[in-house]
Amino acid sequence: MDWLHDIDIDYDDSEFGASVGIGDQPALVVIDLINAFTDPETSLGSDVTDVLEQSSRLLEAFREHNLPRYFTTVAFEESYGDAGRFIEKVPALKELQLGTEAVEVDNQVAPVDDERVILKKYASAFYGTDLQTELTTDRVDTLVLAGVTTSGCIRATAVDSLQHGYRTIVPSDAVGDRAEGPHRANLYDIDTKYGDVVTTDTVLEHLSNNEEEN
Repeated sequence: MDWLHDIDIDYDDSEFGASVGIGDQPALVVIDLINAFTDPETSLGSDVTDVLEQSSRLLEAFREHNLPRYFTTVAFEESYGDAGRFIEKVPALKELQLGTEAVEVDNQVAPVDDERVILKKYASAFYGTDLQTELTTDRVDTLVLAGVTTSGCIRATAVDSLQHGYRTIVPSDAVGDRAEGPHRANLYDIDTKYGDVVTTDTVLEHLSNNEEEN
């Protein structure tokens, strides 16, 4: 596509897209891989089989290296009084009621032991949650983001992650969207301005090499 080629030239000439790398204490945030989003039969869902597989690989590695892991879900009260204008803009969010299976983390990547599921109401994992407190307590300097959707909660969290001072890493094969266009466009935007878009294998290789060095 000619317009995409033009964008590449403009960004290359303007010194965008430098790498921030992975720091000394990375944490994994598995964003909204809940049943409502992983079941293609729901209004909010799509086929994210590959995302679940890659996220599972990341989880296994972060557990093996005893690095912080967090999960997020989105859920609203029956009155939807806690949903603000979000529910007006996206009526499909009415599926996300507190206490239902829809808002539980998919069994393929379910949390174990003391791994926390952070409840949020909006796109960013930071907005209105205590994620920042958790990260400070665990001395985290890098966030690796996995889950859905690339154009929504992944992007919003990536922007806030940068704004909170974290190195931000997004494995492109561990995040997904309902359509390829928004997925690719937002990965491009994240990589040029907010964080490093890499692959799951790159993250796993870094963790393995770092373990050997220590």
